[in-house]
Amino acid sequence: MEDLSRIVHTSPSVTLLGGGSARESDLRESLDFAPVLVCADGGANHAATWGIRPAGIIGDMDSLSQDLLSGTDAPLAGVPVMEVADQNTTDFEKCLSVVRASLVIGVGFLGKRLDHQLAALNGLCKHPQRSVVLVGAQDVVFRAPPVFTVNLPAGTRVSLHPWTGATARSEGLRWPVEGLDFQPDGRIGSSNAATGGEMRLETTGGHLLVMLPRRFLGAVVTALQPQV
Repeated sequence: MEDLSRIVHTSPSVTLLGGGSARESDLRESLDFAPVLVCADGGANHAATWGIRPAGIIGDMDSLSQDLLSGTDAPLAGVPVMEVADQNTTDFEKCLSVVRASLVIGVGFLGKRLDHQLAALNGLCKHPQRSVVLVGAQDVVFRAPPVFTVNLPAGTRVSLHPWTGATARSEGLRWPVEGLDFQPDGRIGSSNAATGGEMRLETTGGHLLVMLPRRFLGAVVTALQPQV
């Protein structure tokens, strides 16, 4: 436990692996940017299948196959486990409450059950002090920091979804967002598009989720790092 506590408290960047839909290629690319791997409960099942050993496992342990931990030949034998029994939070939130990294990349939290996906998006907005990027098969999604700038080819899909009422200003979007009153039950910003070159988004209030095509994971991580 001491080793895991040290790792999650001192690592500047961490990849979290959840038990939802996940691809090994997504995890390995994420580890290129955030090389410390922590599994959220059942995410350890994915790690064992792919032969990737995590630095630790955090969660309430209701989805983890105990056979992976027990016995000298078990693939995850000796991996530190931090059990958090709080039933009012998801395993993703449990991890975010423990991990102190300023940059977190989450794989395996999108896809499969819709309620789990919504809970993960809610978790993004409950931890605005850090940069958290979720990786799915089609998209990367993150909470917009106060200022976000990235270079995008013309026509790149840029979707903005308000988790609360939100306001923002933009440069480099086909449909500028300044003056719009974003609301989760009203105006949203799906399927906007980059005009090419630098795209700048300045969030002036509320929680605004940004969704970009999956292939821009590296660009998103690079753009977010100066904010952390």
